[in-house]
Amino acid sequence: MASEIPMPDAMCLIEDVKGQLIAKEETLRILLAIEQPVVVVAIVGLYCTGKSYLMNKLAGKDTDISLGSTVQSHTKGIWMWCVPHPCKEDHTLVLLDTEGLGEVEKRNNQNDGWIFALAILLSSSFVYNSMGTINQKAIDQLQYPF
Repeated sequence: MASEIPMPDAMCLIEDVKGQLIAKEETLRILLAIEQPVVVVAIVGLYCTGKSYLMNKLAGKDTDISLGSTVQSHTKGIWMWCVPHPCKEDHTLVLLDTEGLGEVEKRNNQNDGWIFALAILLSSSFVYNSMGTINQKAIDQLQYPF
């Protein structure tokens, strides 16, 4: 049952270890233990655009995983949160919050492309979170990870 998922908070699924993206074994074990259908929603966008805030709202939580009021990114890698699906009975909602794209202080900008691609491949629904309207500049910025 989704209510039995031992995941009261988000956990790191993919972390950056010395420039390499590594899957966290403990988080993978939780994911593999889910026996019911899953709906995977990945949230991607530029850094500091409210992706973690959106993930918390989708999870139905008022807490945060790492919100800040600075221009520094707080989420690193890909974080996962499994909760009961709010509309589909006997389904699990798997939320993926990704590291912000285009962070200027990032050690390895090549990982932006890998995180972006991995989020698309893992998700059944993909959310591109942006500040303001999606215009031509925003669409052009989607091309840079590759």
